[in-house]
Amino acid sequence: MKIGLDELTGTEQAVLLVLLAQARPVPNPELGALGPVLNKPSRDKLNRMGLVHSAKVGPRLVHELTDDGWAFCRRLFGAPAPERATAQGRALYTVLRSLDRFFTGADLPLAEVFGPGAAPSDTPTPTAPPDEQQVRDAYSRLAGQAGDWVGLARLRAELPDVAPAELDDTLKRMYRKTGVHLIPEENQKVLGEHDWAAAVVIGDQHKHLIAIEA
Repeated sequence: MKIGLDELTGTEQAVLLVLLAQARPVPNPELGALGPVLNKPSRDKLNRMGLVHSAKVGPRLVHELTDDGWAFCRRLFGAPAPERATAQGRALYTVLRSLDRFFTGADLPLAEVFGPGAAPSDTPTPTAPPDEQQVRDAYSRLAGQAGDWVGLARLRAELPDVAPAELDDTLKRMYRKTGVHLIPEENQKVLGEHDWAAAVVIGDQHKHLIAIEA
């Protein structure tokens, strides 16, 4: 079910935009330093709507935008300012509408521009999750060199023990990271049924090829 823009408060929308700008899991204290504090009622609401995933990591809560959260932020870009918006709020929506014109004109997904923000220096750099590392290792075996395009049909065949839905989720998560690219095959006449079946759908596009930079 499509969530109406007016179903979220200005504070809740601002939280989503901060998570979009960071494009990574953000601990609760850091989120409050970057933007509005996310209180429990709003957190529960955003979790329930499927826009934000919150999880306990050590002693802290960490929040990350879901795919639906990314899609909601994209809709915010073209939205008019709420009637009771402050001057600062109206200015923000003016900037968002400019971004909407840019993304629409360039036909760009958000993930091509919003990469992971730098974590504070006292935050340990996380290693790649095991499922991501499997994808990176498989890509390295298939690609001639870093940055070469590899078909997702070949990648999936290299990872027979990974469930298709699980691999889809991993690829979508990796797509938001700097240096990972997923694109449609330009000449779709060369695609067979197995290529379409192996594609991962991001936004409204079927992505058939992956490239991972060094």
